[in-house]
Amino acid sequence: MKPKSRKLRSTAWFGKSDRDGFAHRSWMKNQGLPNHLFDGRPVIGICNTWSELTPCNSHLRKVAEHVKRGVYEMGGFPLEFPVMSLGESNLRPTAMLFRNLASMDVEESIRGNPIDGVVLLAGCDKTTPSLLMGAASCDLPTIVVSGGPMLNGRFRGELMGSGTDMWRYSEDVRAGKMSRAEFESAEAAMSRSAGSCMTMGTASTMASMVEALGVALPSNAAIPAVDARRYSLAHIAGRRIVEMVREDLRLSKILTRSAFENAIRINGAIGGSTNAVVHLLAIAGRIGVELTLDDWDRLGRDIPCLVNLMPSGEFLMEEFYYAGGLPAVMRELGKRLDRKALTVTGRSVGENVADAACYDRRVIFPVAKPFKPHGGIAVLRGNLVPDGAVIKPSAATPGLMRHRGRAVVFEDIEHYKARVDDPKLDVDPSCVLVLKNCGPRGYPGMAEVGNMALPVKILKQGVRDMVRISDARMSGTAYGTVVLHSAPEAAAGGPLALVRDGDMIELDVAKRRLHLDVSAGELEKRRAKWRPPGPPKGGYQRLYVNHVLQADKGCDLDFLVGKRGAEIPRESH
Repeated sequence: MKPKSRKLRSTAWFGKSDRDGFAHRSWMKNQGLPNHLFDGRPVIGICNTWSELTPCNSHLRKVAEHVKRGVYEMGGFPLEFPVMSLGESNLRPTAMLFRNLASMDVEESIRGNPIDGVVLLAGCDKTTPSLLMGAASCDLPTIVVSGGPMLNGRFRGELMGSGTDMWRYSEDVRAGKMSRAEFESAEAAMSRSAGSCMTMGTASTMASMVEALGVALPSNAAIPAVDARRYSLAHIAGRRIVEMVREDLRLSKILTRSAFENAIRINGAIGGSTNAVVHLLAIAGRIGVELTLDDWDRLGRDIPCLVNLMPSGEFLMEEFYYAGGLPAVMRELGKRLDRKALTVTGRSVGENVADAACYDRRVIFPVAKPFKPHGGIAVLRGNLVPDGAVIKPSAATPGLMRHRGRAVVFEDIEHYKARVDDPKLDVDPSCVLVLKNCGPRGYPGMAEVGNMALPVKILKQGVRDMVRISDARMSGTAYGTVVLHSAPEAAAGGPLALVRDGDMIELDVAKRRLHLDVSAGELEKRRAKWRPPGPPKGGYQRLYVNHVLQADKGCDLDFLVGKRGAEIPRESH
């Protein structure tokens, strides 16, 4: 196919007739690439987070091959490149610590190479936001292809959901209701195929968010990883990215304020992960769209939960796809969305979902009769969290949404682990568990430890939920009345650092209030004695701690905020 006359970035490498052009083309040809691929056709970078250390992404090499087929069909030149892969299941101390580092890898890989458009291959939780953050900083034509969810877990004749049932079974073991042998036999039953968590955890939520934002093709979020239609979608994405380059359809034309507002509303409708809050705030910061924590509450407050999926409900991503997937949810939301928002298809949101149908009302409920009345993320404020905290009402216990209790305080994760099952721990079901120093600076990296396991003495009473408060995150697969992302965090001197055992804490989700019942004078006395934790020894962790923004700002590094574009760098020789 004859390329359009508009000059492409890649011609600054491959279109030159001098010594530099010779060098760029010659070394590329050692891969067996024929001369006609350097004739001015669009070069499509395939940014791949494949890694055997990231099991959710271990099939992405195959996905990349299907993308390449589509690129070649449309007269493009596909070139695959790796970037740092972030596996939530293995990477310590937390994959979130490295989200911003991976985004830097993506940004500089795109900008420094002969790339005209890019396909982002993502899967496990942090790979999706990190890739989109890096690409947004460059603002080239970009499309996301997610790896897709695993097949349903099955254990003893029942559905088993990634993470969600792991937390549940773990509590049963600690309560003496499940044997260790039974617990171990469930391991293979949970993860039956390639792909990411099949619950509406963070991976499935972020796959839904990129579709909601318009930077992925319709149905991207829910097609199972091993379904042939996942590879068909990858093929179509390869074709479409070549067209996007020729149309100069850049990310900034799609990632508008309307796109982010749509995504927030859709997150509420699917009962999406609290982690979407920090990720969308960070992506918006990179592309230059003003988005705040209060927008999450304002836009999501009246959105009902329509999707009956774990951890908020019963089913898994397979059933969600068969029921119609995200397009059916978006059509159901109707005028609550900006249906004119542009997407990577070149068409609007409304046009994309005009014919979407729901095939199973057990899974996707109508707006008129929702699965749960409240699906959005609630943003709390008060003297304990002056810059905000979040809670997911659809995954919480209704009877705990308004609660007053005595604080049981853990100074850090080690203190929690050493103390939580101590028979002498002074705790009862009405208490509020408080975990400090697990935020962006404190952990460092803001680990998924906010859904603290309950004390054994509480579990043995048959209790399965208590109010929990921390500056940490929790897995999107988790559930409970858990207050997260407290800002400022304890390690930054936030009021959370000053809480002591026995303090009374009041939670009122309906009023969006979280209050520490301690006088201002007493808090000042405590602050005078408080000392910040020491910095990490060095390396990336030191850089991170020195520059990371708080949760209400998306936890990006301060010097990465903003769009820097993809101006062609100087020659390397």
